[in-house]
Amino acid sequence: MNLGSTILEEFRLLDTQKKGLKRLGLHTVQDILYYFPTRYINMGEVKNITDLVHGETASVYGQVTGLELKKGFRSRIPMAKGELQDSTGKLQVVWFHQPYIAKMLPEGAYARFTGKISQSKKGFLYLSNPEFQVTDAPPSVAGSSLFGESHEAASPLPTYSETQGITSKWLYHAIQKIFASGVLETLVDPIPEEILKKYNLPGLKTALIWIHTPRKEADAESARKRFAFEEVFFIQLRKQKDRLEMEKSPAFVIEKSPEDIQKFTSRFPFKETEAQSKAIADILKDFASGHPMSRLLEGDVGSGKTAVAATTAFAAVTTRPHNQTFGALQVAYMCPTEILAKQHFESFIQYFFHLGISVGLITSSGCKKFPSKVNPKSWTDISRTQLLKWVANGEIPILIGTHSLIQTSVKFKHLAYVIIDEQHRFGTIQRQKLARKEKQMPHLLSMTATPIPRTLALTIYGDLDLTLLDQMPQGRKEILTDIIPPTRRQETYEKIRAEIKAGRQAYVICPRINEPDPSKELALNAKSVTEEAKRLKKEVFPEFEIGIIHGKMPVKGNGPGKPGKDDVMEDFATGKINILVATSVIEVGVNVPNATVIIIEGAERFGLSQLHQLRGRVIRSNHQAYCYVFSETKSKTSIDRLKALKLAKNGFELAEQDLQLRG
Repeated sequence: MNLGSTILEEFRLLDTQKKGLKRLGLHTVQDILYYFPTRYINMGEVKNITDLVHGETASVYGQVTGLELKKGFRSRIPMAKGELQDSTGKLQVVWFHQPYIAKMLPEGAYARFTGKISQSKKGFLYLSNPEFQVTDAPPSVAGSSLFGESHEAASPLPTYSETQGITSKWLYHAIQKIFASGVLETLVDPIPEEILKKYNLPGLKTALIWIHTPRKEADAESARKRFAFEEVFFIQLRKQKDRLEMEKSPAFVIEKSPEDIQKFTSRFPFKETEAQSKAIADILKDFASGHPMSRLLEGDVGSGKTAVAATTAFAAVTTRPHNQTFGALQVAYMCPTEILAKQHFESFIQYFFHLGISVGLITSSGCKKFPSKVNPKSWTDISRTQLLKWVANGEIPILIGTHSLIQTSVKFKHLAYVIIDEQHRFGTIQRQKLARKEKQMPHLLSMTATPIPRTLALTIYGDLDLTLLDQMPQGRKEILTDIIPPTRRQETYEKIRAEIKAGRQAYVICPRINEPDPSKELALNAKSVTEEAKRLKKEVFPEFEIGIIHGKMPVKGNGPGKPGKDDVMEDFATGKINILVATSVIEVGVNVPNATVIIIEGAERFGLSQLHQLRGRVIRSNHQAYCYVFSETKSKTSIDRLKALKLAKNGFELAEQDLQLRG
């Protein structure tokens, strides 16, 4: 057996097991070795059979005999049933729905069994669905000296993620077989010895043994730390290699005077913050270096990242290509959703309207261009072929779009600058595809409002320089966040009613689109957009106009009564809709300044950074904003997370708290 051996060669497998391994992506011996446990079962206190108590979880050493396949007398549930014996007595052991156990355990085998002690209707105790580890021989003596101090007795039992045909037990025993084959002796540790010593990490062989068969919890933790370090270590190496390769490539030199930049930004309806000015200066310095820029602009929701992107795009599109007295360099701006792409298209029209610079929009549902020949103050729909022709010959300097931007049919004449919004939503390969569309490497600016702790950002995005926008525009008020239990719903609805009557608008966020199928036992019991909109209209806000939006709606409408996402957002932006009930589709970048209230239903079902993103939808103006977190959870962990959302002053602080809560 070696690391490259296929599982089919080394193990006898049933068809269901072959399919299960394929689903888990396990093909070779190495794949199984690196399929780590998801958790460990604490084996509990090891006891003699006579000392067992109903309801507790305990471990028992003993010899198992008389294992047989049975079915419940009335329930007809298939099960494996046998008898466990130690020096103090006997105990019945039962595995419900796991009849195959009777074939896995040989007659008379000694093993350590861990499970819940249950009591039958007739009053006798039995061990229910226990985990087990076969041992070579029975313990020599029963007593505290053996079970209280023995490392073996206290060792945790690994539990693996399962699928149909492949159980955690099968994986555990397969790994034991691999260990016994001696394959670990052939391993070469990819991390140098001096690095392992410096960070006090176990070697590869030790780490694999500890993660799959830890004798104590500290072993498993040490192994986990080593493999986490290994993953980050190789990410860093790859990022540094990519960075060095990029720095060797020539890039477009873009130089703009401070006066030109000041003239452009003076038209903004707000004064830029010091953080924005510094970010612009950093980017312009990179532009002038002659090497491709790779920079991550990390700014909290509402901190003005789009203004930084527009200002630096202005520097690019008002610069001539090298050795040319005509034309301009081009900018590509990639967004994760069509709603956001259209929103940025309209924002850029406002930024560049006075300069007469053409701006294009490309998405899967159509293409647009500003200015229109018929109406120079507005945009027009154009064919994809025509747009691509104008982009290829350099007539459209700014092209905004979704994933459509990275298709091979999209070609630029002088692509000098690539901006990627909400870059955590794009994979590395997608970013590289866009950044490497041209022979001459364009400058790359990645932007994210998802707060990432600085140490984590430098690790994950090691090939990017980091710039923080850690100031909010003047006059912005802090969002008032409140966690609302079921008893305070009604009073909260009255506060929202007062806000809407004062001319404001509200979002209501739900985890689901439709109600769950009641016939499905494990269906997620959470509020849905469709039913919550009906309930709010009927029972809570009959006097207000309520709309819905979710990810499965088409972008364009299909006639009366069947609006698309664009129609709904247009009606909400113009105030025709007072309350918008939505899924987290509105999480990224949606900008309606008049919306100052957001309700988040089932908040415990969202991640902290997602909750922060959703809350950011109502910090788009200088009006006081409110976020009401509706939750029915009783879990202490969930309550702590929601409290962190309430207490954190900004996204960066929240990210640090999230990191601590997740460990």
